[in-house]
Amino acid sequence: MQEIGSVQRLSKRVAGLKPSGIRKFFDIAATMKDVISLGIGEPDFTTPKPILDAGIRSLQNGETHYTSNSGKIELRQGISENLMRLYNVQYDPAHEIIATVGVSEALYLTFTAILEPGDEVIIPTPCFVSYQAEVILAGGVPVEVPARLENNFTIDPDDIRKAITPRTKVIFIGYPSNPTGAVAPREILLEIGRIAEQHDLLIVSDEIYDRLVYDFEHVCFPSLDESLKRRTILLGGFSKDYAMTGWRIGYACAPADIIAGMVRIHQYTIMSAPTTAQDAAIEALKSGEPHVQQMVTEYDRRRRLLVSGLNRLGLSTFEPRGAFYAFPNIRASGMDDETFAEKLLREEQVAVVPGNAFGPGGDGFVRACYATSYEQIEEALHRMEKFMNRYG
Repeated sequence: MQEIGSVQRLSKRVAGLKPSGIRKFFDIAATMKDVISLGIGEPDFTTPKPILDAGIRSLQNGETHYTSNSGKIELRQGISENLMRLYNVQYDPAHEIIATVGVSEALYLTFTAILEPGDEVIIPTPCFVSYQAEVILAGGVPVEVPARLENNFTIDPDDIRKAITPRTKVIFIGYPSNPTGAVAPREILLEIGRIAEQHDLLIVSDEIYDRLVYDFEHVCFPSLDESLKRRTILLGGFSKDYAMTGWRIGYACAPADIIAGMVRIHQYTIMSAPTTAQDAAIEALKSGEPHVQQMVTEYDRRRRLLVSGLNRLGLSTFEPRGAFYAFPNIRASGMDDETFAEKLLREEQVAVVPGNAFGPGGDGFVRACYATSYEQIEEALHRMEKFMNRYG
């Protein structure tokens, strides 16, 4: 039998991707008992019953076939109406919206559609771990620009200006932020928009956590003005707001020429987003609002418990105004963030994610997710108090 040669079989792009820094700790936690996870970034709520029922009806009614590549027109109309109601921004459901397999696919489609090899994408960090990888897989170059604690982890527009080169194609933003919980005020977003206009750049805005804000008004980037809307790809979905992570349904909104390119890629790789999930998402837009508000109220209660508890333990934590994450500074422990996370997991069975997993600017912090029960957060804080009594 012929032996397999030593030729590199993976592409350099794939072989060079860093393993997810989040997965390491989940893998360790999976081998342990009595672990309280403040690490998993998904709602602990079950999808609201009216939405579940819509999915069940869809299957029972035989809705088990492909849809239009762009998604059911009823879903795209619902997305369009929802964005108009919430943010007074209008998209043509026929030509400016595509339903995707979560925001993750929307990211892939976006960067594959708009990037040429070597194009640079400015990405504020710390950020969701997939952003840089999606750029690399599309042949682009991620340019990481760290946000700073003194700005509550909102990017400084001057730092974006300094990062622009002749190869820059895109400014990426993601507010509310995973992992920091940071939100961006209107004036910062407007300044980023002006920079994009001055340099003729595209904006990609991931707003998957748009409804999960606390004492803050989320600003939808393309709502700032019509000229900015024409250079923006808006990404959104149902996973976080409606507790629908496993349904895998999201969307992108953009000018018709960009959506047409994304649909072209989508039809060759995915065909269409899951039909059952599309029907459930249609119902979410019709009847999900009271459930969203109930979840936001409960997340806010947990947020206040976790942030006050972390500060009480000497783990200085700025107030997150969005998503469901706190981002405490753990330097009082005398450890780096990776050591802190590993010791906390092994000694007290509390799982958090080291900040360095989220890129430059995350060193010395950890991500703690409050998408778990109030009682579990109380117990996690009790265990962390014992840990800090030993090391703080």
